[in-house]
Amino acid sequence: MSEVLISGKHSFKTEVPYKIIETGRKEPKPLILYLHGFNQNIGRFENDCSRLTKSVAAYHLFIQGPYPIYDRSRSKNVSEWGRAWYLYDGNRSQFIKSLEITSQFLQDIVDQLLPHIQVTRMGVTGYSMGGYLAGYFAFTRWKHVNDLIAIGCRLKTEILNEKWDHLKHMHILAIHGKGDTSVSAENQLKEIDYLKNHDIDAELKMLDEGHRLSDSYIEEVIVWLNQKGYKKID
Repeated sequence: MSEVLISGKHSFKTEVPYKIIETGRKEPKPLILYLHGFNQNIGRFENDCSRLTKSVAAYHLFIQGPYPIYDRSRSKNVSEWGRAWYLYDGNRSQFIKSLEITSQFLQDIVDQLLPHIQVTRMGVTGYSMGGYLAGYFAFTRWKHVNDLIAIGCRLKTEILNEKWDHLKHMHILAIHGKGDTSVSAENQLKEIDYLKNHDIDAELKMLDEGHRLSDSYIEEVIVWLNQKGYKKID
């Protein structure tokens, strides 16, 4: 005979690395938060975005996803494993709950950094899985975010619950590959149209690319940020 006396849940904490890089002159400047794709990590994504960090004067904040992706080859150290931003099993409530938990985690890091840097505005850049989180973070932390760049993902405007006025100050760029077979460009186009129809400054840039984050995507981000007032590095 067996009997369950107590069952419950308890939080488990793990260390997650982040890095902030300052480029340009020592003066007040924008803060850009970078969110990598599924199975990437902070090192790989920083390398992918190196042209951007060297071209735009800002505080560049790279944070690694909190959920490790087990390396079945056993050829990599844990620090080199890819990471994920949220847990998703097809259930929408689980998806939103996971996005919120991770967004609060990101907000905590940003809040700890703000007293030590002089920030003029905040931008969020997310690729693929990181793009879904970037959209959620911007739409729920709209008081803090001025600029949103979403690459190879779908912005989920349904989480706004028709509160379109929250985004009237925000500039939004979506970039998608015409050959992207991982995420439908048509769905992202519909989201951008929803935003534009509610007088939000949003645009979709289509490239002759696939889903992989290529130099063409980075170049479009640099051009757009310069157009929105982010300074080029002298």
